[in-house]
Amino acid sequence: MQNPICESAASQIERESGWLIPSIRKAHERSEIFGLNASTRPDYDVLTEGELLLKLEQNRVLCAHATPVMETLREQIVNTQSMIVLTDAQGLILHSTGDDDFLARAEKVALRAGANWAEERQGTNAIGTAIADRMPTVVHGDQHYLVANRFLTCSSVPILDPYGDLIGVLDVTGDHRSYHRHTMALARMSVQMIENHLFSSTFQGMLQISFHGRHEFLGTLMEGIMAFTGDGRFLSANRSAQFQFGLSLAALRAHTLSSLFGLTSAQLIDRSHASRAPHLTLDLNNGTVVCARVRLNRAPLADASRAFASAKPATRLPSRRESPANLAALDTGDAKMSAVIAKVRKVIGKGIPILITGETGTGKELLAQAIHGDSPRHDGPFIAVNCASIPENLIESELFGYEEGAFTGARRKGAAGKLMQANGGTLFLDEIGDMPYPLQVRLLRVLQERVVDPLGSSKPIPVDVAIICATHRNLRDMIAQNRFREDLYYRLNGLVVKLPPLRERTDLAAVIATLLDALSAEDPHGPHLSIDREVMTLFERYAWPGNCRQLGNLLRTAAAMVDEDGCIRLEHLPEDFFDEPHGGPADTSEACTSLPLGAGGLQEVTASVIAATLRRHRGNVSATARTLGVSRNTIYRKMPQCSTMEQ
Repeated sequence: MQNPICESAASQIERESGWLIPSIRKAHERSEIFGLNASTRPDYDVLTEGELLLKLEQNRVLCAHATPVMETLREQIVNTQSMIVLTDAQGLILHSTGDDDFLARAEKVALRAGANWAEERQGTNAIGTAIADRMPTVVHGDQHYLVANRFLTCSSVPILDPYGDLIGVLDVTGDHRSYHRHTMALARMSVQMIENHLFSSTFQGMLQISFHGRHEFLGTLMEGIMAFTGDGRFLSANRSAQFQFGLSLAALRAHTLSSLFGLTSAQLIDRSHASRAPHLTLDLNNGTVVCARVRLNRAPLADASRAFASAKPATRLPSRRESPANLAALDTGDAKMSAVIAKVRKVIGKGIPILITGETGTGKELLAQAIHGDSPRHDGPFIAVNCASIPENLIESELFGYEEGAFTGARRKGAAGKLMQANGGTLFLDEIGDMPYPLQVRLLRVLQERVVDPLGSSKPIPVDVAIICATHRNLRDMIAQNRFREDLYYRLNGLVVKLPPLRERTDLAAVIATLLDALSAEDPHGPHLSIDREVMTLFERYAWPGNCRQLGNLLRTAAAMVDEDGCIRLEHLPEDFFDEPHGGPADTSEACTSLPLGAGGLQEVTASVIAATLRRHRGNVSATARTLGVSRNTIYRKMPQCSTMEQ
């Protein structure tokens, strides 16, 4: 007899689901109404390149907010025979990414940009069914209506814009034999992140209130967010806010700031200015008491009419977070970093291209921005393009722009590309090694002749830009593999500098102090952030495979969990920091070649902390887990090490 505990997730899904799920049964009925046959060859109706370009342009805001989240999700499901798909509201695939070997299989069923996965074309499938039901949907193996799709298991979550309208779907698709039940949870969290980013960006000029019943959830995906005009008129609320009030978005539209929180906007702003605590205490109209933070942006809060005039988010890429304006701000005492800065200073303003190399997360864009800030072009624009994050079909129009009529349905008067937007300033091409080979020829011409040819235009346009490039790849190896043009390489590498990985820098304390100062400045009413000596010791022994980016993300998460004194302690660190001795999955082989902190070093510190906390709680595992902010399973996994240390 099979042990039910050992039953695979896939077989359990089959046993529990099958044809018993009403939503799947109704989806099959719809497929029959559409006139589909289970053995029918799928109609993917893949768009032409020009048609896809138009769709990507129409969904620019969605792609801009979703693509970085998709890359983060990809790191979490790497090597699981899976891929991540983003579609528009009609089921048209806009972008896909995932394991290379599975992508090849997925191509056979057109899981690629330009293919349509609406139910009327593909029958029952997670993307189309999630759109039809407006609900998160898993379709596993034989639950697909078409036989051709039954080797897949798909987990899809609808994406809503800040006004509650469906704008797309995020889907994780993989081989049905390797399905994991946590996939849907990861997809849901990713969509929540996309929606919150869209929300904050859309209402960045308005009064925003973030709140939760527990203060430690402020600044996390669990917080509710509401937006109001300066005179207290309701604009919108994210899903968590709707849940906490127990009201739908439509019901909330009948309310004002005063009817929901019992305060006028003026009273709320006064309380926010007067408070010295990290958060306010507010009463919801349903009797719930919550902790809240009020965001007062630079835009005038009293201008209510403009908020309602914009029925949808503006179609532009979100602005980047402010960063150090000059090289001096980056010179925090490390000898290798100081040497890089000294070399760069000698070529600034002399027309010499700069190529920045180094592991992912070492701060290549920060250095590029600082170079621009110290250059004669500092009053001009700084335009950054990540060649790895823009879909290949979109990167040509992003860089070079296009003229009116370049393709069917193109925007009137065309669109300026990043090269023209950077005219008079600096263009930063991050991850230049990921630029498609055909576009490298066009970029080389721009560098040689200083002119741009927009798509659909026969008239070259002069441009005056300084070019800074960055990559974590070995471009010489790529040249040998015919993946990078040798002539372009020699045009870009006037000065090549390599940023040191964080584990090799001697100024970790100064870097952390700079990051904490920046985080403290984001919340002027909160406590000034500091770091506990025990945490600092742990950080000094850690390898930081994700470098400065990993450190920054870790501190941001910990800062959201601190107590009123603002001190980051061991219990405020994310659980996976303790579970992964080398900082989780690194995305470069270089990062793992020489790790000064072995598994034993971090595990010993972790076990020591857990052992001490267990003693304090007299062996109570649940209380220990709550104190440290980790799961009970983590405590149980570490208990044998704790016992060894006690002996």
